[in-house]
Amino acid sequence: MSAQPELHITVAGTERAVAAGTTAGQALEADGRKVVAAKVNGELRDLYRELADGDAVEPVEIGSEDGRAILRHSTAHILAQAVQELFPEAKLGIGPPVENGFYYDFDVAEPFTPADLKAIEKKMQEIIKQGQRFQRREVSDDGARAELATEPYKLELIGLKGGASDAEGASVEVGAGGLTVYDNIHPRTGELCWKDLCRGPHLPTTKVVPAFKLMRTAAAYWRGKETNPQLQRIYGTAWETKDALKEYLAFLEEAEKRDHRKLGAELDLFSIPDEIGSGLAVFHPKGGVVRREMEDYSRKRHEEAGYEFVYTPHATKGRLFEKSGHLDWYADGMYPPMQLDGGIDYYLKPMNCPMHNLIFDARGRSYRELPLRLFEFGTVYRYEKSGVVHGLTRARGFTQDDAHIYCTKEQMADELDSLLTFVLDLLRDYGLNDFYLELSTKDPEKSIGSDEVWAEATETLRQAAEKQGLELVMDPGGAAFYGPKISVQARDAIGRTWQMSTIQVDFNLPERFDLEYTAADGTRQRPVMIHRALFGSIERFFAVLLEHYAGAFPAWLAPVQAVGIPIAAEHVPHLDEVARRLRAEGIRVEVDAGDDRMQKKIRNAQKQKVPFMLLAGDDDVSKGAVSFRYRDGSQNNGVPIDEAVREIVEAVRDRK
Repeated sequence: MSAQPELHITVAGTERAVAAGTTAGQALEADGRKVVAAKVNGELRDLYRELADGDAVEPVEIGSEDGRAILRHSTAHILAQAVQELFPEAKLGIGPPVENGFYYDFDVAEPFTPADLKAIEKKMQEIIKQGQRFQRREVSDDGARAELATEPYKLELIGLKGGASDAEGASVEVGAGGLTVYDNIHPRTGELCWKDLCRGPHLPTTKVVPAFKLMRTAAAYWRGKETNPQLQRIYGTAWETKDALKEYLAFLEEAEKRDHRKLGAELDLFSIPDEIGSGLAVFHPKGGVVRREMEDYSRKRHEEAGYEFVYTPHATKGRLFEKSGHLDWYADGMYPPMQLDGGIDYYLKPMNCPMHNLIFDARGRSYRELPLRLFEFGTVYRYEKSGVVHGLTRARGFTQDDAHIYCTKEQMADELDSLLTFVLDLLRDYGLNDFYLELSTKDPEKSIGSDEVWAEATETLRQAAEKQGLELVMDPGGAAFYGPKISVQARDAIGRTWQMSTIQVDFNLPERFDLEYTAADGTRQRPVMIHRALFGSIERFFAVLLEHYAGAFPAWLAPVQAVGIPIAAEHVPHLDEVARRLRAEGIRVEVDAGDDRMQKKIRNAQKQKVPFMLLAGDDDVSKGAVSFRYRDGSQNNGVPIDEAVREIVEAVRDRK
């Protein structure tokens, strides 16, 4: 009797011999709950896929990044199955995993209601309880078209196979190779319950989904194009344990409390009036105080660091952006032109760098002037699609704290090093201190300039980043068309990541603008240009800080830094005198002399998140004192006025 053929494989780094026909799940001894998929030669696969000789197999646990993506994609399939069972006329779009969850798009006659979501969630729970198997099979293009003849969006994806990179999420459905369909099979009857065009992999069965929740619905254009049909999108989330889901929902609840749009209205900081337009904010007096403090401190630090302030107009002839290349690469993000002066196109500026180049080029420059650091709070305008505009964090009009540094190649490394240190130190001054760095490299399809120039710029940026001792994450192909960049990613008080400062090395715009300086030997040389936005935009940074502090700004940024609260009307003059002394020290202080009772005044001040409440009654007046009440509810009674003034002034000036 001949011996059964053996395969020589590597399992989690250990070489093993197994029988032919062994599956990835068998080799990993996976129970299908903790280990839900396999990585075979670096490719994610279902556990039931058979191995070949020489394969290297690694486990994919459900709580890993890959495992969560597979869990969420599988749950998206369960969602789509539930929808079609409840709404048979629904046509399928796509259903990819996304950060912290998943979604699926449907073409239905009417938008889904909250009651519909409850019914869909209940049906999903029934499907999960059944333990239907996810079963992969390969199909031809014609076979897929025949099977999915009633699904017009799937038919379109089949036609995009191999060229689906422009389709939002299409790569989730269609791979570059052959087509695959996943069947949902009933575990007892073997009956086909549902199927979908999909690249996979998936969980072994629906029963493996430990915890999920449907979150909300939204309208979404098919493949993200406004000229395509509008579909209904259902968002959900899925996690490896019920505790993980509970923790995530608690995080969302906290994030909702911190939403800058909600806080902006509650604290009377800013608004976005319909009469002005989407993505175009106005700052109210209290918001204006915070913004002015942010800007003034930034100006002071920039002046100390040797920056020179410039100002540029809001609009320019289109020829400037033809010269810079922005009309070739960025036109979709710009407002349409205005035709003036006999048909000349004028544009609202989407960025400041071309105008800064003109300032550099306004007269001859010497190497003795370099590095030349130009800085501007420059308002720019970008035509964001209505679906992505989001309060102050994604706006159509905003002010960049924009700097452009012109230096020699020899100065570039030191300048990047000091610049990155400056950026991180200034962000720390505003209360952010948990960072990592991201290095974005060249996209060969969307870039100008030689590979050699890009390689030099990228390596110099990498070395500057590594000197900071922070985690460095690569972003292949994520650079702007003119040069690589470092992005400072900051985590806020509840762990969310925000992209803050960007630093970009640019050898190309100086070339396009023919910028030159006179070197020490008398020759004409080309400067290196470094683009740098520290906050990104004032508006967005304002929103990030507002959410980071949940509206309770540190004393130096608070719109009102102290409020006097009298126990009775006769105590108002005492607090007016305290306020006078505080104002003399530059403190923003108010005295609440209204008719409300003291407890109501305290609640009002707490809602406005005022750092210091100064209470005064008969005892305080007789002793020449005030009683402190802080934002955390603690009190310090009978503090002499001199000490009270000193405490507040020190807190504000020390930025604590």
